Amino acid sequence: MIEQLNTDWKEVIENLKKETWFKNLLDQVSLLYKKQVVYPEKENVFRCFNYFNVNETKVVILGQDPYYNPNQANGLAFSLFPGSKITKSLENIFKELESDLGYQRNNVDLTDWAKQGVLLLNTVLTVEAHKPLSHRYLKWNMFTDYIISYINKHVNHVVFVLWGNEAKQKIPMINQNKHTILSSSHPSPLSAHVSFFNSHIFSRINYDLSIHNLKEIIW
Repeated sequence: MIEQLNTDWKEVIENLKKETWFKNLLDQVSLLYKKQVVYPEKENVFRCFNYFNVNETKVVILGQDPYYNPNQANGLAFSLFPGSKITKSLENIFKELESDLGYQRNNVDLTDWAKQGVLLLNTVLTVEAHKPLSHRYLKWNMFTDYIISYINKHVNHVVFVLWGNEAKQKIPMINQNKHTILSSSHPSPLSAHVSFFNSHIFSRINYDLSIHNLKEIIW
């Protein structure tokens, strides 16, 4: 899984193997891939770290767990394989994008965002087929907490995008004198109307990047 990485995130994650909990997590996950149908594909578990080095991280968008139906999860939070039928959450993300920037996006594969320094990170990185949140009992949450803390410490300025109450639990881990937090309700159909729609999240991210002399994201 980690050996697929070609960025300096590889060293960051490899160093975690010194921790017993992380070594055990990797062993558990490897075993589950042999016993269950697990998404995403094993080689895509850490894919979100494969597009930029640590200090090139500009935006972190935190998801929950991967899509649990076939041919959907590709290792990037909210993203789908090209040609997949759009999910309701991603459809709402695109609705907000169009409302905010007037841009109608049809490509459900968000790799182009990742290539610009957007870390599309799920809190839980694996899931059993057809069983949402089935791998929540694993210690993926400790891993994502480590990643957020590492970014908080080692990158000069990042925009953290926290959608939903679960993501907002990460707020105490982030130094708001150094980084920017933008939060709203989750884009899920159950909650998008609360504060996700009309949040102007994409223009707010780009405004924040611009005032910190960082290149804006082409959404």
